[in-house]
Amino acid sequence: MSCKETPKSVNETAKDVVVESDFIAIPDSWVNTRVAKTKERLNATEAGKITWNAMEAHGGLDTWYANGPITFRFNYQPLDGKTARDSYQTVDTWSNKSVHTSTADSSAKFGWTGEQAWVMAKDSTAFAYDTKFWALTPLWFVGHPFVLSGEGVNLELLEPTTFKEHDYNVVKVTFDAETGDAPDDYYILYVNKETSKLAVMRYIVSYPEYFKDGGHAPEKFTEFIGEHVVDGITMPGGFKTYWTIKDDQPGDYITKIDFTDVSFEKELPKGFFDAPADAKILN
Repeated sequence: MSCKETPKSVNETAKDVVVESDFIAIPDSWVNTRVAKTKERLNATEAGKITWNAMEAHGGLDTWYANGPITFRFNYQPLDGKTARDSYQTVDTWSNKSVHTSTADSSAKFGWTGEQAWVMAKDSTAFAYDTKFWALTPLWFVGHPFVLSGEGVNLELLEPTTFKEHDYNVVKVTFDAETGDAPDDYYILYVNKETSKLAVMRYIVSYPEYFKDGGHAPEKFTEFIGEHVVDGITMPGGFKTYWTIKDDQPGDYITKIDFTDVSFEKELPKGFFDAPADAKILN
């Protein structure tokens, strides 16, 4: 799910976003309805209750949506010499559209319109990685647990665990078939029993463009480091990623991720998430 848009059933109303004075606006009634439906759906199961409580502990789903699109810098730094990915990005948390801007060249951009992936750069060296895959991937780091509010998301309560002397409820996230580009992805989230905040995200990548014959990469173990509290929303301060090894423990430290320059944008101009006229539209 890390590289995918929200299921279409969740996005239907987002295509008709209200525009006031040339700025994008989401009506309060839309937010209230979506939050109420999510609360009812999640509280129908034990895994869902834990997830809903995590949303509340991180600031509330209503606040997450009402704050508007989120802007941040996401600096993904593999420690084995593989391709780094560093961009400023703005993501519409309501409909999961995105625009990325290179930190090295402000004219180099890519994004996801909700229907199309696009890229605009002088040459292929600006983004030496799959920009379609990466257009929404960072949101699936910084946006937990709020990104689990959509339909097509399945939650399963696993056995509780202990990590660094704290006790956690463990929720596994899977997806309905045809939910975005990689429905075989899964996430396993550690939710602190006392605070209801997230501390760990284990996950796999099964993106078909990477695994054309099926299968997935080995599971990774990402630890949330510190906190950002911005406009009432608590998010990780950064991330450390390891390979998952025996007994679900973190193994070799493989990726450092800096998550900085975080803000919510109350006013974005109409068409902000559209592909520029001279952008290349990706398949």
